[in-house]
Amino acid sequence: MATTPSVQRPRFNPSNSSCVNDARLLHDVPSLRHSDFSPLHFRFQSLVSCPADVPLELFEAAVSQLIHHPEYNSTLILRSETISDSDTTMPTSAPCLEGYCPVRNVHRKLLPRRPGRDSGLEQHCTLYAFETGEFAGLPSMLVLTPLIPEGENLPYYHPTVSHLAFRFIPSSITATSDSAPTQSALRIEVIPLPGTPTDPNSRLYRTALALLDTLHRYLWGALTHYQKRVQHDVLVPREIYQDVYLKMRERHKGMVNTWREATDPLKHVFEDIGIATFLMLFWKDMFATSADLADVKELDNSRWTSWPRPSGGFLDLGCGNGLLTHILSAEGYSGYGIDLRARTSWAHYPDSSQAALKVHALDPTQLLSPGSSNDEEKSLWEPGVFLIGNHADELTPWLPVLATLTGASGYLSIPCCAWMFDERFTRSSAVSALDFSDNELLDAATGVVSSEAEDEAVFISSLGMGAEGTHKSQYSAYRIWLARLSRWLGWKIECDTLRIPSTRNWAIVGRERLPGDQSIFVDRARLILKDVVRRGAFKTRTPEGKGHDGAS
Repeated sequence: MATTPSVQRPRFNPSNSSCVNDARLLHDVPSLRHSDFSPLHFRFQSLVSCPADVPLELFEAAVSQLIHHPEYNSTLILRSETISDSDTTMPTSAPCLEGYCPVRNVHRKLLPRRPGRDSGLEQHCTLYAFETGEFAGLPSMLVLTPLIPEGENLPYYHPTVSHLAFRFIPSSITATSDSAPTQSALRIEVIPLPGTPTDPNSRLYRTALALLDTLHRYLWGALTHYQKRVQHDVLVPREIYQDVYLKMRERHKGMVNTWREATDPLKHVFEDIGIATFLMLFWKDMFATSADLADVKELDNSRWTSWPRPSGGFLDLGCGNGLLTHILSAEGYSGYGIDLRARTSWAHYPDSSQAALKVHALDPTQLLSPGSSNDEEKSLWEPGVFLIGNHADELTPWLPVLATLTGASGYLSIPCCAWMFDERFTRSSAVSALDFSDNELLDAATGVVSSEAEDEAVFISSLGMGAEGTHKSQYSAYRIWLARLSRWLGWKIECDTLRIPSTRNWAIVGRERLPGDQSIFVDRARLILKDVVRRGAFKTRTPEGKGHDGAS
């Protein structure tokens, strides 16, 4: 039954099951029937079908994506939570179907993205296999059964059905020795609620068509060992992040209506709420005395005042409109945001946020002469400070350097425009700037002997860029360069793709130093500073507007 994958995914070619007459596709297979007597309106109705050029063995892996990630099919669904998963206990609400036996049931709860508008819904996801024949025991059908509380209606995001079946029909199920060649097929069948239209223009039919397309894509991905484009939720679990984000969004969404900048408020407000949520949970784990990231009892009062945090506060480099600094300050986190000029928004934040925003031109080369810093500059670099670079552009490559030289507790960098220390990033300039391939000092510092030529694929894979790591784009090359720089300066590489409304949502963080002699990494950071001074191309930009003592 092995199938050799084509170079390209086969075209999705759906057909209306109620009127299709292609015998090669449907093999005269009737709609599902209950094994016991049922009234006419309780019988399954075929809606839409398409060819399936994959083996049946991949069906369970494909539908598991549908079960565990319903949010991929509806923007109104946040996620699903599994209540139980059993291959022995089947619910009485699962239909008894001729020729099939239930082999597994997942009881899940669908969580809405907007709890104030839509309600949650429990649902049984029951896998069935053929009772007899060549494919006996192999899961070939998934039936979704919503559990509607008495007196309530289905939420808008759920189709108006009592059952919805994803059915894989193997090519040989009805074939005989003298019959024409047939093709395996996927089919969606439903038991619609009374009065629900099922014509091709109906919402139910369009939903079934979209679900069939998704399953067709998942099957092809299973066949070709599809690699996700990016890797999410590596450092902070998705469920915890989403729960806290919903609370944070309710607390700060009003900023959309009072936005003072010319930029899109929907993008910037919800993006920075997402980054703040990530940081709060990341710090909770990073600075905790024990592994307690899953403990979110504080969500009840939404104040998170007892959550662990950086002892030296945070420093948001190139903070721009200052919204991220404001959100963190409003949630009780101490720190500063610095930028070359005050933005319009700054003067409209509360006093506590205004006090945290500073007009300041950062000159990293001053770290070669520690005594040259004034008191205000020293106050920014408290011992244990955590550095933030949110699309910090020219300051992006400086984050691991500054974190190494100042004894920072760590840093978060979300790179956007590709900059090196004193020029735009290009592949040729990156190669000539620093030689990361020299491992002798790294080996001496860490006590770990590394191979002279590192496995490139393994290193890129560790960066969590997914399939993007195979692309030769400038942005991919820049992220790889930043990761090499961070490791060269003694930081353990950790990466994640943040759930924020931005195409530049890949983040690299440093929270753990590589073991060994740290003076070697400090010397490397100072070497970068000396090279920048020697080239003479780096110029500290002059702060714009009035000096900033609190806010402008």
